Amino acid sequence: MEDDSNHFSKPETPNSMKAEAEVEERDPESNSSLSEPLLKRNRTLSSNPLALVGATVSHIESLDYEINENDLFKHDWRSRSKVQVLQYIFLKWTLAFLVGLLTGLIATLINLAIENIAGYKFLAIVGFIKEERYLSGLVFFTGVNFVLTLVAAVLCVCFAPTAAGPGIPEIKAYLNGVDTPDMFGATTLLVKIVGSIGAVSAGLDLGKEGPLVHIGSCIASLLGQGGPDNYRLKWRWLRYFNNDRDRRDIITAGCSSGVCAAFRSPVGGVLFALEEVATWWRSALLWRTFFSTAVVVVVLRAFIEICNSGNCGLFGTGGLIIFDVSEVKVSYQAMDIIPVIIIGIIGGLLGSLYNHLLHKILRLYNLINQKGKLHKLLLALSVSLFTSVCQYCLPFLAQCKACDPSFPEVCPTNDRSGNFKQFNCPDGYYNDLATLLLTTNDDAVRNIFSSNTPSEFQYTSILIFFALYCILGLITFGIAVPSGLFLPIILMGSGYGRLISMLLGSYTNLDQGLYAVLGAASLMAGSMRMTVSVCVIFLELTNNLLLLPITMIVLLIAKTVGDSFNPSIYEIILELKGLPFLDANPEPWMRNLTVGELANAKSPAVTLSGVEKVSRIVDVLKNTTHNAFPIVDQDVLVPGTVVTGATELHGLILRAHLVQALKKKWFLAEKRRTEDWEVQEKFNWVDLSERELKIEQVAVTHDEMEMYMDLHPLTNTTPYTVVESMSVAKAMVLFRQVGLRHMLIVPKYQGAGVPAVVGILTRQDLRAYNILTVFPHLATHKEQQKHK
Repeated sequence: MEDDSNHFSKPETPNSMKAEAEVEERDPESNSSLSEPLLKRNRTLSSNPLALVGATVSHIESLDYEINENDLFKHDWRSRSKVQVLQYIFLKWTLAFLVGLLTGLIATLINLAIENIAGYKFLAIVGFIKEERYLSGLVFFTGVNFVLTLVAAVLCVCFAPTAAGPGIPEIKAYLNGVDTPDMFGATTLLVKIVGSIGAVSAGLDLGKEGPLVHIGSCIASLLGQGGPDNYRLKWRWLRYFNNDRDRRDIITAGCSSGVCAAFRSPVGGVLFALEEVATWWRSALLWRTFFSTAVVVVVLRAFIEICNSGNCGLFGTGGLIIFDVSEVKVSYQAMDIIPVIIIGIIGGLLGSLYNHLLHKILRLYNLINQKGKLHKLLLALSVSLFTSVCQYCLPFLAQCKACDPSFPEVCPTNDRSGNFKQFNCPDGYYNDLATLLLTTNDDAVRNIFSSNTPSEFQYTSILIFFALYCILGLITFGIAVPSGLFLPIILMGSGYGRLISMLLGSYTNLDQGLYAVLGAASLMAGSMRMTVSVCVIFLELTNNLLLLPITMIVLLIAKTVGDSFNPSIYEIILELKGLPFLDANPEPWMRNLTVGELANAKSPAVTLSGVEKVSRIVDVLKNTTHNAFPIVDQDVLVPGTVVTGATELHGLILRAHLVQALKKKWFLAEKRRTEDWEVQEKFNWVDLSERELKIEQVAVTHDEMEMYMDLHPLTNTTPYTVVESMSVAKAMVLFRQVGLRHMLIVPKYQGAGVPAVVGILTRQDLRAYNILTVFPHLATHKEQQKHK
């Protein structure tokens, strides 16, 4: 993020500048300690931070979600006809429809590809097992998975590092107001699609849910801006959306569509965006996101009908996740609440433990990844080999079980999917561990959620399954492939949920499959700390509304227990990546600090006059990195009075608008205010939406340097201001909820010699880490509050 206002008062020394340059030149993920942040921060209140976006380092800036109410905007708003307003609204709904349509189509493509690739792979394994060519089967299984992982990893490492991982933390940061470069590009989208197919087909312990959220957001961003940067459409109607505010709304719709496509859960998708990723929400956005998810569901349902006729290859009931337990009779007594509470407590404890261990492993992976691209590839391939060997070899440890005629499905089966896989067992017997391991992750969840099968699994098999996926869930996330956290957590949680049910035996009235569902929900709440959206997603997944009361109990208990130990997994990842995310709840000690004290820790704000000399503007732009500058006029006549000599805070002007004015040669030979017609003849609202032009690209002659520019028409005359006595906690809440990039601090007292602007607050100024660096005594006060 640019130091959008002003630098910390301590000047930079040559040694510090050299150190910063060395940090930038090193591998972006380099770090020598497991206890330090992944990226070292400058010890200043406002800084130019680096952050990890995906698997690549980037300079981070804030987004302009605030409406820039300058004279040109007001003129354009007044001159819009009803037809233009209706056109703008219609285009918003059209984009919402296209986001849902394309997300549904791509999700279908991904599911078809995964089911067919994995299906043919497992059919080949069945052939090897039948012929008792066990070693050949192992070589084939690990070889195919190795190649699939290699494709996914090479694409992420070499072509689109931002496609690695789930993408949800970066989306969460973007909707919070942090620009994440190259996160929503066309290359990222393509690599995410192909990489997800490769990684999931390879049997890695990851899901396609996180990548689908990222894919939906990429589609939304590309539609809103008219395509990729190099081939962007210049249609006039698309320029309505060439601003951060509308782009934020459409990416929110894309995020909801991605969750809906992953779980076939339209309401859950909307609630996920509301609860987990979106910082800013309103009723109109709610309707459009719900419309997008409805379109996704219609598309998915249409393709399910087509595939049911056998036109989709090996695509069966697996690809689109839905674990129907509606046929199970849910009846429970008061005593059944006790194991439900226990599952919630275990989910909170295991979820917080998982977050803690994953935090350490991600730091360890950082040390490996700093050695270069080859080491990233080797890490991903090593995890793939370990996963493949475990999935193939561990079923040989399980004892074969005789098929029970009461089983609701065919037993045994040798198909690519099924609940009773024969594997190495004789006819009439099945291998319960192979049923869980030698299948896709979706089918593994479906099998362990299976109801009315109390004697299907052995204790040892479920224990091995749970232990394996705990290990795989820790070591797989963080490698350089597209990955999601939802399914690994569901697999782990369902394992201990079913195990608890088996231990209870006849002491509970609930079905074992329902305990697996509750275990999965508890671990998701314990790790991700989501409640409402997870509850609705699981209800839509299982198609059983009778689960609602006990699911709510489990989720609330698990989240409460988890919150008492550490933050959610996404918050931990945000912190590790260095993304300057503003949390909804300010620290208690922020009540004891005022924004005026923050301003005093910084050098005075750089201000410009309403009619400023060109040379002064060029000098300011070239020698500062500030993104906005207060416009202050002296000796102003106060309207409606005879008072003269007043100081006026006219507003705030953006760097991009100053550069645009220089490019268009908005120069005056004399120092004067311009007329409205002059401005409208030179500029329009489309010109001011361009943000990519740099001052280095603009040429200004020596004679032009002596001319003047009238900045009044380009100035946002309604910036958000706070008085210097306001607490930092209150300012942070306002800054976050309104979606600001700059907040002006005005003096409490007015008088001669008092500056019109005390300072400017930016995102970096309100981050707890930066404040404690400048005010270390607050850290002591923070510790004292903890021990009280």
